[in-house]
Amino acid sequence: MRCTPELPVRVLTHNIRYATSSPFKGEVPWEQRKQLLLNELGYHTRHVSGTFICLQEVLHRQLEDILVGLNPRTASSAPDWAYIGVGRDDGHQAGEYSPIFYRPSVWKLLHWETVWLSKTPSKPSKSWDAASIRIVTIGVFTHCESGNTVLAMSTHLDDQGSQSRLEAARIIRAKIHGYRQGEFGTLIGGAFLAGDLNSQEDQEAYSDLTGSGDLEDTFKLVDSSRRYGSHNTFTGFGYENEPPSRIDYVLLASGGNQAWKVDGYSVMANRFDDGVFNSDHCAVIADLRLVG
Repeated sequence: MRCTPELPVRVLTHNIRYATSSPFKGEVPWEQRKQLLLNELGYHTRHVSGTFICLQEVLHRQLEDILVGLNPRTASSAPDWAYIGVGRDDGHQAGEYSPIFYRPSVWKLLHWETVWLSKTPSKPSKSWDAASIRIVTIGVFTHCESGNTVLAMSTHLDDQGSQSRLEAARIIRAKIHGYRQGEFGTLIGGAFLAGDLNSQEDQEAYSDLTGSGDLEDTFKLVDSSRRYGSHNTFTGFGYENEPPSRIDYVLLASGGNQAWKVDGYSVMANRFDDGVFNSDHCAVIADLRLVG
């Protein structure tokens, strides 16, 4: 397999806040937020072809809005962007997605699956102390030009259950090991996990994922001179009783003869001079190179 020594990859992860019919104080409806979100996604992917967009809290109608926004009508019949993922409640369209968007002209999808973060991971379910059904979306992608292969994961862990977050982290680590030892193991050069862990650095899920040595935090892999923006990734809409915190991450796992290098890390603003929060979370962007 031909392999370039350095494959640039951008990972953007954003909990976009589901389209609720009962907005919080300080929150505007999805119909007013969606174009701001689409502008963000368009700007940060316009000149970086190898970008993965990992989103959380996406209802099906939001998914459709994002697909239309990312794929404006042109003379070409082939859409620029596609996605993998399902609604967590029924494995089809019900409930929140944690989708991964990618460009089919850049990445060839070899395999994907949704795993429920429960005792029954093959079907919609929740376990332990989880307040909601939780999932991780997993895809194996080969770069069309170079032949390098990446294992991509997008997730949103429970906001209430500490035990469920810990068990979810263990399931995710086990899936990474399983892919390394399975059908695609000899192909996968690097893996990443992106999403909202609802876990700060001293809490269970983050500690298990990074303390195991399986995954590393992009924030900590890059010099401070190459970080941009805020530290905290959760802001709320301005009236919550909880302080801002860092709970959204891009975590990396290298493997085989290839390794990740981090060129840049940023936490983007989620409100500008219009005063509108496009979400209660900020987008996190990691600029990476797969070296081997």
